[in-house]
Amino acid sequence: MSLLSVDEALSRILDGVSPTGTETIPIQSALRRTLAEPVLSQRTQPPFDTSAMDGYAVRAEDVTILPKALKLVGRSVAGKRFEGVIGSAEATRIFTGAPLPEGADTIIIQENTRETGGTVEVLEGSTDRGQFVRRRGLDFGAGQQLLSEGTILLPRHIAVAAAGNNGSIVVRRKPRVAILSTGDELVPPGHAPGIDQIVASNGVAIAALVNAAGGEAVDIGIVRDTTEALHSALDRVFEEEPDVLITSGGASVGEHDLVQGVMTERGLELGFWRIAMRPGKPLMFGRLDHMRFIGLPGNPVSSLVCSRLFLWPLLKALLGHEPERQMEEARLAAPLPANDRRQDYMRGVFTDCGHTVTPFDKQDSSMLSTLAKADCLIIRPPHAPPAAAGESVPVLRLDF
Repeated sequence: MSLLSVDEALSRILDGVSPTGTETIPIQSALRRTLAEPVLSQRTQPPFDTSAMDGYAVRAEDVTILPKALKLVGRSVAGKRFEGVIGSAEATRIFTGAPLPEGADTIIIQENTRETGGTVEVLEGSTDRGQFVRRRGLDFGAGQQLLSEGTILLPRHIAVAAAGNNGSIVVRRKPRVAILSTGDELVPPGHAPGIDQIVASNGVAIAALVNAAGGEAVDIGIVRDTTEALHSALDRVFEEEPDVLITSGGASVGEHDLVQGVMTERGLELGFWRIAMRPGKPLMFGRLDHMRFIGLPGNPVSSLVCSRLFLWPLLKALLGHEPERQMEEARLAAPLPANDRRQDYMRGVFTDCGHTVTPFDKQDSSMLSTLAKADCLIIRPPHAPPAAAGESVPVLRLDF
């Protein structure tokens, strides 16, 4: 039986994906959320001509010849403007961010002046009309688009949305991902394993990836290797109404690998099982009503590599993002042998500012320590010939 290619597997997983619905949230809760519609400014910024410096507001025509003494007629500070009008040979004290008084058109910085009693003497410096004045609407105008649909909101985006007087924004609902780990051998992190048990790392790692991608992880926990336990866990899954169900382990062909059979009993429409990749061959995908299902291998590295290759793009698609570029090129620091029929994802580290990549000597799919040290995956296509040091190879950055 021929194995499905990685590209074809991803295409089937993403086929027919529609973005999640929308919700309106406070701007204070918007970090790393995805905009579902453009953000428009509700006001003009700045809303009036303001001073860019501490100094004096004057009429440029009054200071064409220096030095020049002007009568001080008031003060303008941020939040409290001078309400009069600047006349001939008059000035007001003004501070950064304060409204420019009517009649004034120029700011003289305080370093170029000398104030004495009720007058200020302009001694030197530029007196060009408009000097150090921030004009109304310099940043943006009312009704102007500030952010486009699909933007993943970072602090700088939140800043401009808030400055435009948007107290709330419309974002994509976070895709809900139920995560179920299977195996009698597993105990949660922080618990004492039995003599034949190991600590379960896949569930917490996948949950972290889901959250990093913009989703909402729902940890169903560890399920024992019985059909009854799996059915009971799936009852809890369906109560959560997730967009995606992820299982870890139980996807292979052993007598304790029960996931495919139980899921089929629950109505799963199997899309594929097993793909031509290393690590991660026993990956499973299907649909159950509106829910997409991905059955990940139990080996920790296989589980996380498959999550990056298939779950991450699925979550991005559910958030309305266009497919992202998966690969770039780097030079090998060491030679690699020919590859077999499966596409290989080898852990490696960048050097030379990311232009060169070095593969780890050991690539066993149980070794999380090398994955933690790696910052990329070196991609070896099926039947790739030997690659010499210095040769260019495709790589995928590990950004999770």
